[in-house]
Amino acid sequence: MILITNATIVTGDAAGTIHHDGAIAIEGKRIAALGPTAELAARFPKAEVIDGTGRAIFPGFANIHTHFVMTLARGVFEDLSPPHEPPFCGGLSPIPMPPLSPAEQAVMCQLGALEAIRSGTTAVLEDASQIANYAQEMVDTGLRMVLAERSWDRIGTSIGDPAEFVRDENVGRAGVDRIKKLHAKWDGAGEGRIRIGVSAWAPDMCSTELLQELRELQQSLDTICTIHLNQIWGEVAAVQAHHNMLPSEYLESIGFLHDRMIGAHCRCMAPVEEKILGKHKVNVAFNSAIAARRGLSPRVCEMEEAGCNIAMGTDNMAEDMVEVMRTGLFMERIRRQDGRNPLPEEALRWATRNGYQAMGVKDGGWLAEGNLADLIMLRTGRAHLTPFLRAVSVFVHQGQARDIDDVMVDGKWIMRDGVVLTMDEARVIREAEEISSRAWSRLFAENPEIEVPEGFRPLPAVAADGIKRGDMQPVGPKG
Repeated sequence: MILITNATIVTGDAAGTIHHDGAIAIEGKRIAALGPTAELAARFPKAEVIDGTGRAIFPGFANIHTHFVMTLARGVFEDLSPPHEPPFCGGLSPIPMPPLSPAEQAVMCQLGALEAIRSGTTAVLEDASQIANYAQEMVDTGLRMVLAERSWDRIGTSIGDPAEFVRDENVGRAGVDRIKKLHAKWDGAGEGRIRIGVSAWAPDMCSTELLQELRELQQSLDTICTIHLNQIWGEVAAVQAHHNMLPSEYLESIGFLHDRMIGAHCRCMAPVEEKILGKHKVNVAFNSAIAARRGLSPRVCEMEEAGCNIAMGTDNMAEDMVEVMRTGLFMERIRRQDGRNPLPEEALRWATRNGYQAMGVKDGGWLAEGNLADLIMLRTGRAHLTPFLRAVSVFVHQGQARDIDDVMVDGKWIMRDGVVLTMDEARVIREAEEISSRAWSRLFAENPEIEVPEGFRPLPAVAADGIKRGDMQPVGPKG
């Protein structure tokens, strides 16, 4: 048993309980007790004691929408968003992702996991294709994860294209098969930390037949599903062109909306769609940082009032949930023109407890006796956190990822005293840098018509690195 004493404990429960000079007892995977230090020290005299003086303990963050492999595009795609007005032609960037080998994919995903852990993330939903290429590495991170393998059957274009829908049933079938195989091999791995989910790429990238098949598969596997929804205005235009309905209207018409579905983004949405999602108790991934970078803001308050469960995700190129939480708070205050709402406590709930709910984890996301021991510990004695008067407000408004020294999942430390214990951090960073140079060099060398973005660093000539072109695999559609 572990007993952390003399700490400020922010439980994140419905009452907003905070224990000052508090203690938390952890036995196995679960929280055994919370309360005053003196009381728990007397109750558990044989526990391993960790002095939490000068520390604050919070529930770990749940990132319910990300694509780890897209760390490869840091500093590139953030400034290449598609237009918000027609004409729309599809795609989220004029530059494609460089293809990677399975080994290269694994390293880039480890890089994403490293940043996630360092920013206090304990639970992640990874939405991607070819997850089998790096599933073992994800298990080894120690994170709690839903691995949502993606399927689609529209070919010849990308999300946000109102042009004719060209379907390839074989492409859709391959995606369904990948989901089934991933589930058969990895669901329940990591002593139950890993679950396999179902991902449909987007309403304009999946036929009605495929969406209905994926809904049935999600029910038969007893898991959650996710879909990019109202992500960009081109997607809205495409669904209207194909079905003469708005995206949420279309999904409702085919029975795809339900309370175990996560709609990612929901930022290009008519009020009637917000009510539709709320009626079906849909979970919404408020991906605030990427939304700000794209210049789009969802109506979070309206969706929450309609009945949606609002949670948070990082989406592309970054995994810092501290940034996501604060950006979400700021964006909503600006949109509402209200300097008092939402409260920091609401933003914390979106980033923790609501995310666990969306991922189907009913006993995690807040600190309570009997709940899963998924938590983070940060140092409060820093210039930007002092005075530490209102714990939640100070952390949400001023906190940084580097404040977090310790991360625990299932009662096990995956980062301790600032050291990530589940990965060789120096190796991952070194290899990720090398892979990035090779991958972007290959892309630009093989596609001279692609304009290199301004400010791009000099890249080496394509090296004879022993990787044959046939071994390379597309990273997967951007989301």
